[in-house]
Amino acid sequence: MESAATDHARFAAAAAAQRLARDAGFALCGIADARPSAYAAFFADWLAAGKHGEMSYLAEHAEVRSDPGRLVDRAASVVVVADAYPGKWPSGQVTQWPSGERQHSASTPLGRIAKYAWGDDYHKTIKKRLHAICDTLAAQYPSHTFRATTDTAPIFERELATRAGLGWTGKHTLLIHPRLGSYFLLGTIVTTLPMQTSAMAGYPAPLAPPTDHCGACTRCIDACPTDAIAAEGYSIDATRCISYLTLEHRSEIAPALFRGMGDWIAGCDICQDVCPHNRRRLAIEEDSDAAQTLRIEPRYTPRSPAPAMNLLAILDWTEDDRRAAFTGSALKRMKLGMIKRNALIAMGNAAAGDAQLGAAIEAFTQRTDEDPIALATARAVFDQLRNHNV
Repeated sequence: MESAATDHARFAAAAAAQRLARDAGFALCGIADARPSAYAAFFADWLAAGKHGEMSYLAEHAEVRSDPGRLVDRAASVVVVADAYPGKWPSGQVTQWPSGERQHSASTPLGRIAKYAWGDDYHKTIKKRLHAICDTLAAQYPSHTFRATTDTAPIFERELATRAGLGWTGKHTLLIHPRLGSYFLLGTIVTTLPMQTSAMAGYPAPLAPPTDHCGACTRCIDACPTDAIAAEGYSIDATRCISYLTLEHRSEIAPALFRGMGDWIAGCDICQDVCPHNRRRLAIEEDSDAAQTLRIEPRYTPRSPAPAMNLLAILDWTEDDRRAAFTGSALKRMKLGMIKRNALIAMGNAAAGDAQLGAAIEAFTQRTDEDPIALATARAVFDQLRNHNV
């Protein structure tokens, strides 16, 4: 009798959390137990190899990150949510290229922005709703603790999402749902409240068992222009990843990586865009009837400066320009010197045979009031262009 009552209580708690997540607009919600990570040793080796680059915060809280019980004392369960963002430019929405132009042209060299940053800042968008869920659950279960996290606390979100039935971790190390692809952002609620896990419930749809469906596919590995994904997959060298280089790396970028960075200036979508599992996702977005099965959070609807920015204009940005461009965006953590650094690299990759771009880069090297990192990058880019033309 006591066991049946316990099972019912766990079921009721999980059902309450999932109902609240659904009402809050999350595309997926599952429950994982709060046991320690199975990848603590792998993570320690990855850190020891320096593959985290300048992300020192990963090493500073490694022990906490590998055990939810260190984040929340006596943690029993983790509610994991996935927020969907557009995998393609919304149908019917006109692409607002910089300077009013509608296509890429020599007069308007453009730098691309990753899709997750086309709309509002996901940190605020997700966390506000998670906090509201926590408040509701805390009122129902006042003797328990609930802590919301969204990419801002030391926790292995993707491992927990896999255990919660939101998909599996692919060879590019991102979460993939077997029917809905990988264009998701994750959040968690770590709690002392025991809940029925997704595994206990048999992974009811739209959840899925954490079965790896990557198989022999190597498209993400082959497509990565900087060879950031390990040859066998399932591991990333962040120091070579375009997303890391453009957004997390705060110093100069090795010139050997310039070419592979292409026209990306804020994140990168390549490994996701080539993934076969995202074909189903894009088909759903294109089918108005099927789209009812996937809610894409409206606050991720593209807005300026998506989907790309005028590289020449960025070179003349002031700090006020940077703030204005990234207000409400997840990209606001990019410093002025970083975005100019990224723009210069992208310009260098577009400058072959373009005297105007080459001249703009050379002129930038003569400035005296720019960030040292941006100036050093301009010189390195111009040296590559000059040597290439010799």
